[in-house]
Amino acid sequence: MIAYRLLTGEDTSAFCHKVTKALAEGWVLHGDPAYAYDAANGVMRCAQAVTKEVAGDYDPGVKLGSL
Repeated sequence: MIAYRLLTGEDTSAFCHKVTKALAEGWVLHGDPAYAYDAANGVMRCAQAVTKEVAGDYDPGVKLGSL
């Protein structure tokens, strides 16, 4: 099965660390990152999709961050 996660966060080094941690855990970048201005909070927001091939069948109860 291929698991999918969309990592999101404010455009800071913490977001980059979140993506780097996922890559170190075997997740693979999927597509380009996305950026949008959050006018309500006055900050840029980022999103990056990642995927990972894992054993087993899909289960909606699985905690994707623990794969």
